[in-house]
Amino acid sequence: MIRIKTNEEVELIRESALLVSRTLAELASILKPGITTAQLDKRAEEFILSQEAVPSFKNYRGYPFATCISVNDAVVHGFPTSKELKEGDLVSIDVGVYKNGFHGDSAYTFGLSPVLEEHQLLMKVTRESLMLGIEKAVNGNRVGDISNAIQEYTERKYHFGVVRELVGHGLGKHLHEDPQVPNYGKKGAGPKLRENMVIAIEPMINLGTKDVIYDDDGWTVRTRDGKFSAHYEHTICVKKNKPEILSSFAEIVFQEKNNAALFSDY
Repeated sequence: MIRIKTNEEVELIRESALLVSRTLAELASILKPGITTAQLDKRAEEFILSQEAVPSFKNYRGYPFATCISVNDAVVHGFPTSKELKEGDLVSIDVGVYKNGFHGDSAYTFGLSPVLEEHQLLMKVTRESLMLGIEKAVNGNRVGDISNAIQEYTERKYHFGVVRELVGHGLGKHLHEDPQVPNYGKKGAGPKLRENMVIAIEPMINLGTKDVIYDDDGWTVRTRDGKFSAHYEHTICVKKNKPEILSSFAEIVFQEKNNAALFSDY
């Protein structure tokens, strides 16, 4: 069942979503070759707890970490490990926060300089597809309008692979609520969008095939052909004329630009 939020609930979700954004910015400030994803996960959890919140992901359906950190051919749900990051890596960090009874959710893909041109394009197109999907999140449209906008841009125009098995979602008191928000589909299909629906839109786009495989850990999702993947996500509130983005990339981009180890095309 799709639950429409009150204005007060939307503001509480915004608070959680912006804390996710600040957490991602905190990680952007220390991300560099030689650091491990386990160290990033530890910093994220410490930061979230210091803000009187808890990581949404930790212990969710048995997931053992505060963050999902997916490197290179890992699409999503990557386990933080002791392996050191290196130049040229793409690092997708997905964070959820639970505070005051509501969740926020956002993700961002970072590139450790120097980044190959084809990977730069993948990051750019994935991020742009997110914004194109968000534009469709207005009252009266349907979920398929969001899905189609993302697919047309990434798959039809650039021939990148749009992952089918994993989708965006509603969120609020629960981390995953209805409706599901695929990154592929037909215009006019799916549930109708209504004002104050809150959804997470999160294109997961592969450089090559759309097909994925799972690691033995049961969580980490990888591209079947071993090519790189990118993932960006915002928490969105559906409105009548223009959607509200409840999370923010502004502070993340600021840290990205000021960290010489990171590639930025902003």
